Amino acid sequence: MTRTAASLMIVALLAGCSTLPRDGPSGMGVVQAASNPERQGDYALVNLDFALSERLKAAPQRSFSTLALASSDAPTDIIGVGDTLAVSIFEPSGGLFGGGSSSSESGNQTLPPLVVDRNGAVPVPFAGSVSVQGLTPAQASAAVRRALIGKVANPQVIVTLAGNTSNAVTVLGEVRNPGRQPLAANSDRILDVIAAAGGSSRSIYDVTVRIQRGGQTYTAPMSIVTTEFNENVRLQRGDQVNLVYQPRRFSSFGAFNAVARTDLPPGPLTLAEALSGVGGLDSNLADAKSVLVFRFERPEVAQALGIQQAATPRGVPVVYRLNLNEGSGFFIASNFQIEPDDIIYAPRSGAAEARKFFEFVQSVTRVVYDVSVTSAINLD
Repeated sequence: MTRTAASLMIVALLAGCSTLPRDGPSGMGVVQAASNPERQGDYALVNLDFALSERLKAAPQRSFSTLALASSDAPTDIIGVGDTLAVSIFEPSGGLFGGGSSSSESGNQTLPPLVVDRNGAVPVPFAGSVSVQGLTPAQASAAVRRALIGKVANPQVIVTLAGNTSNAVTVLGEVRNPGRQPLAANSDRILDVIAAAGGSSRSIYDVTVRIQRGGQTYTAPMSIVTTEFNENVRLQRGDQVNLVYQPRRFSSFGAFNAVARTDLPPGPLTLAEALSGVGGLDSNLADAKSVLVFRFERPEVAQALGIQQAATPRGVPVVYRLNLNEGSGFFIASNFQIEPDDIIYAPRSGAAEARKFFEFVQSVTRVVYDVSVTSAINLD
């Protein structure tokens, strides 16, 4: 009975070999699940050649969102509550600020710094409370002058912003010094504000810039903002600028010498460089004629390649297959560019799968043998 049980266990193992655990799908399994002329599969399987890699490189660049619509012409020198003003008054006669002196010198008066109160006004001697909120410095000068007319003979007034706290934006996220940053006529663009906040410690390729204003959000990659002049937009008071870290990565699974999730470097990365970065294929396990790249391809690119696979919300699921058993495969790998979220997978070769199975069967049959011997001893 023990021998019969052992035989039945081995037969069951052989019958269930297709259910043995594996690191991922076999190359044949990937082919079987792909779309073909007879049926719609889960993804399109596309064999990579050099011409196809060239067509992929020539595809239009990914369309990015833009900050151009957020550009503002609003002035950045509008006086607001909490701002500090420097007010200088020039009186040609010298009768008021000159203290009644008969000196021919004009009466000049520079007032102490004046802070705009919660009512939007500043106190000016002999003029009382002068409303300046919402005015430019030039307009505030005119307002103070009007308030002094009748008290000072032909006064001349100069108002400047000594402390500009209301004309500011808030900078958050991946900057070294987050907080409020003032705007000025010569530093009101988004790169000026980011630089004033210490810049970003992340790669510009992994950062997205977001501007929030009045319930609207405008976004663009930092790499585009730094290279396209139209994206370096003018900001306005009250804007919130947020630098969001969105790392670009690819993953590698299967019969590699190292399995990893790897950050993409600045600039393009080819499949050959990616394979080198993870230690290359495991020569004892990998099926070199079937190196696979899983990708959600952009619909416009898939259409240009003639791929008929239906799109998902993330894009068109495509598996690119490369044969590295052929010498041309390395030229193709050096021309095929990896994109963020790509998955590179190397299935096991048929010989490696068979070896894995027989090793498993051998380990189980050894256990069965040990059980059989133990049972025989116990029977004796």
